[in-house]
Amino acid sequence: MGHWFQQNIVEPGKLPLLIALSAFVLTFAVTRMITRMIRAGKGPFRNITPGGVHVHHVVPGVVLSVVGGFGAVASGQQGVAAGAFAVVFGIGAGLVLDEFALILHLDDVYWTEEGRQSVEVVVLTASLVLLVLLGFSPLGVDELTGEEQQSRTGVVLTYICNFGFVLTALFKGKARMAVIGTLIPFIALIGAIRLARPASFWAKRFYRRRHRARARAVLRAYHHDVRWAGPRRRFQDLIGGAPDRTPLPGPRPGPGP
Repeated sequence: MGHWFQQNIVEPGKLPLLIALSAFVLTFAVTRMITRMIRAGKGPFRNITPGGVHVHHVVPGVVLSVVGGFGAVASGQQGVAAGAFAVVFGIGAGLVLDEFALILHLDDVYWTEEGRQSVEVVVLTASLVLLVLLGFSPLGVDELTGEEQQSRTGVVLTYICNFGFVLTALFKGKARMAVIGTLIPFIALIGAIRLARPASFWAKRFYRRRHRARARAVLRAYHHDVRWAGPRRRFQDLIGGAPDRTPLPGPRPGPGP
């Protein structure tokens, strides 16, 4: 284990990335624990509202992300400074993405159904960084042989081909498969060759007169959502807490510090 860690993490300069990922995941977990306690009225934590203005934790998250990002660029991949800035950046990124839904909707949707998007983005981000740590390169360049890597044409063709799969999957409404497919081309290929989601750009453009294809796409999307919507919701609730089922009138309670 020690040899693998030295060879695959330390020597390639991935230790700061591992530290940032650990800080990111830990910050998200601690933040969710605190906000759940605030929501339940337990513990010493309370919302931060100086002057009556609720300060969301995305605010210090942005500051820490900027400081950690610039510091990481300036410090390089080695040394104590690189590790320290990686921690700062990981904490900031965890605070920011925990309120991704608030940024997206420009509204306090932390404990609503829309707030699930924050959990999904955090899980997806952590998964992608973990894949990079395990050696996956964007758009599958890591799968090239030594001779292909020396050939500039081979690298360019691989990028173009895999990028085409990613774009096709994205146009077909398969955003998760497209994002993961940037690191695992086989996933993007599956998303590119399967039927598009009914509301996607691809379906609206190419299934307009193909009634059978449109009907199959609707049926497949229905069965997929029925099969996976429940488990995905339970997983998101386990990580981030269940949203409010019947929101109260008036301003929503803040998500915490």
